[in-house]
Amino acid sequence: MDKVTSKEQFDETIQSPNLTVAVFKADWCGDCKYIDPFMQEVEEKFAQQLKLLEIDVDQVGTVSQEQNILGIPSFVAYANGKELVRFVNKLRKSREEIEQFLQTAINVYNTIQ
Repeated sequence: MDKVTSKEQFDETIQSPNLTVAVFKADWCGDCKYIDPFMQEVEEKFAQQLKLLEIDVDQVGTVSQEQNILGIPSFVAYANGKELVRFVNKLRKSREEIEQFLQTAINVYNTIQ
């Protein structure tokens, strides 16, 4: 996952016409650490259809505030600078739930193309 280190980088990246999914997380977040072991495999599985970005809410806090990220980890899909769909809740996310969300994001993206 590419790590976003500034608001400018985030804004530029989500302007892409391609499907981009931002993963908002933090080093201190237990649920974020829970998903770390399998996220590389998930990213490889979906690499042909979308790009995953990692955003540390502590390092790039203004982005998480602007995007109304209240819980982490949170997943938000973008294309052409517009939010398409998000997966945000206070519960721990399983690999299956994350993969289902990514497939939903792909479906939404394909519908608007």
